[in-house]
Amino acid sequence: MTAEIDAYLAALPPDQRDALTSLRARLKTLLPDHHEVMSYAMPGFRQPGPKGKMVVGYAAFARHLGLYPHSGTVIPQIDCAPFKTSKSGVLFTRDHPLPDALLQKIIATRQVELAAGYGRKT
Repeated sequence: MTAEIDAYLAALPPDQRDALTSLRARLKTLLPDHHEVMSYAMPGFRQPGPKGKMVVGYAAFARHLGLYPHSGTVIPQIDCAPFKTSKSGVLFTRDHPLPDALLQKIIATRQVELAAGYGRKT
């Protein structure tokens, strides 16, 4: 499915493409065994295995870029200042990318949530 992600990135303006290509590489390093997929019309990473859950997605918009941990409970647990946030994601720009420590914290928090069974139907 990486061809679909490559096409998504290729269609972006150069500044957004560069920023998200960099983010993609950083996420690949943090999630080396995960699958790259398109989900909710955005590139992202899914846990390995046939029932792997989405860990994180990213997308470009007119005035910002966003990182979305596919959960409404991860971002409210983390101090993302000075970045703008919503319940479902953190917003950034090419000129102000997410720091490694914040990116790692978001991923780690989402992975803990998934390990605890978040999103499983009982």
